Amino acid sequence: MLQNINYKLNNGVRAIRRWVIPYLNSLIHPDELRPVLCYLYTEWRCNIDCHYCHQYDNTQDGMDIDTAKSAIDWLKSTGCRVVPIMGGEPLLRKDFTLEVIRYGTENGFFVYLPTNGYLMDRAFIDEMGKAGVAAVNLAVDTIAPKKGLPKALLNIEPQFRYLVEKQKKYGYLLFFNINICRNNIKDVKLLTEIAHQNNIGTDYHLNEPPQDFVDVEHYKHKDDGLFIIPDKYEEVDELLDWLIERQKRGWPMVNSIEHLMTFKSRMRGTIEPWDCRAGINGALIRPDGSLSPCFDLICYDHDWGTIWQPRFDREKLSEVKRQCMPYCSSTCFHTMAYYYRLRSVPQWVRKHIRVG
Repeated sequence: MLQNINYKLNNGVRAIRRWVIPYLNSLIHPDELRPVLCYLYTEWRCNIDCHYCHQYDNTQDGMDIDTAKSAIDWLKSTGCRVVPIMGGEPLLRKDFTLEVIRYGTENGFFVYLPTNGYLMDRAFIDEMGKAGVAAVNLAVDTIAPKKGLPKALLNIEPQFRYLVEKQKKYGYLLFFNINICRNNIKDVKLLTEIAHQNNIGTDYHLNEPPQDFVDVEHYKHKDDGLFIIPDKYEEVDELLDWLIERQKRGWPMVNSIEHLMTFKSRMRGTIEPWDCRAGINGALIRPDGSLSPCFDLICYDHDWGTIWQPRFDREKLSEVKRQCMPYCSSTCFHTMAYYYRLRSVPQWVRKHIRVG
């Protein structure tokens, strides 16, 4: 009981320091680049091949530790305090990832780790816990592997169980990251129920094809990306209604209800313009230290600057967003946009008090 209370209190304090204060500072300085969250894309390579993913490339090298530390130093100077360590698969280099977690934590960052879990083991989970990892974003799309979807819970069951077991000891948050595709709709429900049974959160993405103006020549599955097709619309609608109902019951989900509803119009190509904060209150750092506004534009050919010398020109950002926004329902940036409407902030506070 005491461990659970301490866990919730520590997460509450961390949320205020790492999320709320940078958020408030960004409101005070609206004309400056003030990332509340910035992806540290440390690894192009991946150990598996999900057919929807065009954001890994096994021919390229990853980030070196000097660039990673310099990136964290730069982000600290901007007021940012949240860094996800992204790939590819970050655990292809476990020692490197642990060093980044330690350096980020020592500098006051909320460091979270998205991973497919395959390369995790008990020793690494203990080491990342001791290093101070704040959250683990465990990417799972199915219960058992399916064609094009190797991120299956059964393949990482021991890792998942140990992550749940050690969550309170080390103080990290754990949640499932689930990509809704045309062949895993029933699995999404089952994974959501498993998450609820284990008192962890969920985070949903709608499988979106790469946009035509982004260079993804390395992408091998353009014709088999498992993107949502019209004969699946009604089944996805039913799933989204089911998720929304569970969220209303208090099941912890990163996505707002508005965002889940947006998925319905997004898959039909009728999404309304929304207040994307990419390049303003969020960004991505590539392995070489260059910048991108967001994860989806990581392969877009434009010079957005580098760490310490950003070039997020608002006019150019608006031009690019006019091209990509009709085809994008980014979970990170749509959620960010939702909470930059001040009337939504009390909902964020209530949700996090309720789920701890």
